[in-house]
Amino acid sequence: MNAEIISVGTELLLGQVVNTDAAIVAQALSGLGINLLYSAVVGDNADRLRCAVETAISRSDLLIMTGGLGPTTDDLTKETVAAAAGKKLALHEESLRRIENYFNEKHVSENQAKQAWLPEGCTVLQNDNGTAPGCAFQAENGCTIIMLPGPPSELAPMLHNYAVPYLAKGQESVIVSHNIHIYGRGEAPVAQMMDDLMDGENPTLAPYAKEGECLLRVTAKAPDAKTADEMCQPLISEIRRRLGDFVYSLDIGSLEELVVQELLKQGKKLACAESCTGGLLSKRLTDIPGSSAVFDMGCVTYANAAKEALLGVPHDILERHGAVSEETARAMAEGIVKASGSDLGVGITGIAGPEGGTAEKPVGLIYIALSDGKDTWVTKRSPIGRTKSREWHRHCAASQALDMVRRYLCGMPVVADYANTKQK
Repeated sequence: MNAEIISVGTELLLGQVVNTDAAIVAQALSGLGINLLYSAVVGDNADRLRCAVETAISRSDLLIMTGGLGPTTDDLTKETVAAAAGKKLALHEESLRRIENYFNEKHVSENQAKQAWLPEGCTVLQNDNGTAPGCAFQAENGCTIIMLPGPPSELAPMLHNYAVPYLAKGQESVIVSHNIHIYGRGEAPVAQMMDDLMDGENPTLAPYAKEGECLLRVTAKAPDAKTADEMCQPLISEIRRRLGDFVYSLDIGSLEELVVQELLKQGKKLACAESCTGGLLSKRLTDIPGSSAVFDMGCVTYANAAKEALLGVPHDILERHGAVSEETARAMAEGIVKASGSDLGVGITGIAGPEGGTAEKPVGLIYIALSDGKDTWVTKRSPIGRTKSREWHRHCAASQALDMVRRYLCGMPVVADYANTKQK
């Protein structure tokens, strides 16, 4: 089955809103084994939208529309798509009742009620997080059309809970993918290490670069999910063997998610003392549900006086070695453990740029320390020879700190070959 996506909205076309809908839908189609051939954005213009829809219907087996199902006058998707597909709209009473219940009113405005008008004979996709229902139906030429709301908070659950099961019924095979997350090895060296494994047709192996990380995706196609999963396992085992402890997870989406899970399992708590990352490490940890049980506190100590007052960093260390130094990072990690009473403490200090660097301490020089109250490990991040943004340095420093915590919790060497390190 060949598919395409049309996302509707002038705000998407002008770049005022990032089109995350297309990415969410594309990933779901891949998981179903459906080939995505085209993806387009069309503004809120009925003529241009109808032209795009007619083209899509004529060349694809499946068209997924996102956006334009709401109550305002620029929400044109249903009317335009139905006309292009040769369908009339009819009032869906159950959807109207749901809209009335959503607003706790017996009668809603005409604009709100228009959301309940759907193509005749369609399968209605319930909106559990908003007012506009989605739908699925067949055009006159047999092309399947699915319409989904634009807000990702409504689209994603409707897609996964209703649209994907609807599409899965018509698939003869199932695709299963596993994501192997890697920290400490870049996409190019990983791809070189896996070169001989990438020629397979089923399962397949593909590398992807992430911000400061790398991802390998193993994908297999089979009549059922169990068989496809079993086909993936030998390849996953071989990848783990080659990469060792640089693999930080299978299908766990981020370092912070893994760290929070491990802290919860072990009943340990963590605290952070940050300078150049400005609280980013603490933010990434507290983004994870359940982190309140394992994250004690975070201190952003930019000024030397704050490092001394809040973390107990000795004045003479700051005088002799400076704020950006191994000694200061070590003292910050040890200080936050004492201040918080946590099992583990992280200290980060460095020069994120774009200014502030010197020949001796250039932009990108960052020290990261981890202390368990007894031992302290320090990692040094050195500039890599090309200009990187302030955001990149901060993100990668927080990721490396998370990787150090991950390694400690998993009983691995806390520091790895990717950094110059010293241990107390």
